[in-house]
Amino acid sequence: MLSEINLHFFRCFDSLSVEWTPGVNLIIGANAQGKTSILEAICCLLRLQSPRTSTLTDTVKLEHPAISLQGRFSDTHLRFDYPPRSIVLDGKPQSRAGDYLKTGLVTWFSNDDMALIRGGSSGRRRYLDFICAQLDPSYLPHLRAYDRALRSRNYLLKQTRSSRQEIEAWNAPLQESGEPLLEARAKVLMALAPYVRSDSESISGSTEEIQILYKPGVEGNFKEALAASVEEEKRTRSTMVGPHRDDFYISLFARDAASFASEGQQRTIALALKLAQVHVIHSQTKRMPILLIDDIFGELDPERRNRLMNVLPSSAQQFITTTHLTWMKPAASASIFELSHRTLKKGAA
Repeated sequence: MLSEINLHFFRCFDSLSVEWTPGVNLIIGANAQGKTSILEAICCLLRLQSPRTSTLTDTVKLEHPAISLQGRFSDTHLRFDYPPRSIVLDGKPQSRAGDYLKTGLVTWFSNDDMALIRGGSSGRRRYLDFICAQLDPSYLPHLRAYDRALRSRNYLLKQTRSSRQEIEAWNAPLQESGEPLLEARAKVLMALAPYVRSDSESISGSTEEIQILYKPGVEGNFKEALAASVEEEKRTRSTMVGPHRDDFYISLFARDAASFASEGQQRTIALALKLAQVHVIHSQTKRMPILLIDDIFGELDPERRNRLMNVLPSSAQQFITTTHLTWMKPAASASIFELSHRTLKKGAA
């Protein structure tokens, strides 16, 4: 459980200190007050990354040099400063993130999740990476090593004077780090699929025939695929096979959900993908992730709102932002926080 967070110069905040409760924490406030930024700060503190941007520099308040985040998760004190990146666990600086990242697990819900259905493949890869990194401590090091090898290889492909030997020197590092990514993503999608189907039915109240198909960026043997793509690489001057080209396909009643499903069905599938993430993380780690739910209920019809609230795991600590509470009756155990003028105050339940 996250019991407190202190943030400095994060997004629109100069500073903010909050003590949280174990169950449901409702953050109520008008638009553009910083509700989303509070959830983003929680994710950055626990996972050292933002669900909203790949560049943490974007989270630094204008005209300030760096962010500073501190908090307490269970009995562990966490501190994360950036830039430069500094991570501290119980007062001890950490040169590697492995032990730090073992503390808190997270699932993020937002209206941007619709991009999992409608958007490009990069968003779906990011979704898989966020899950895999929480299940396997070795995943992020493999991902970073793969990205380094891919950038180096692509750089050489773009240079007209690079020899084939120089380019192929990066094949082995690409394979060594890329194969664990392919394996991990395939396993996670297999684990997610039954939960996506059941959660979608729970939210919609009807049977939804949903299928998820992994489309790996490598067909067959990675080494052979690289060798077979030489001519295409010469034409495009980029690496044409590998996990950086992974994707997965979602169908509803055997048709492409992106073009066939209604907006309500697409929202349901996107929510089911995130709920499935919660179930998979819990089943494989025996730990319940924190749920960060950013103002999604206003986009759902009343029936889906109520069904979603009923299927959210009651044992999970939840942080929910909303502009008002007219759509729901908070449980007696829920804590309400009111945000106004960058100040967060605990209100009456």
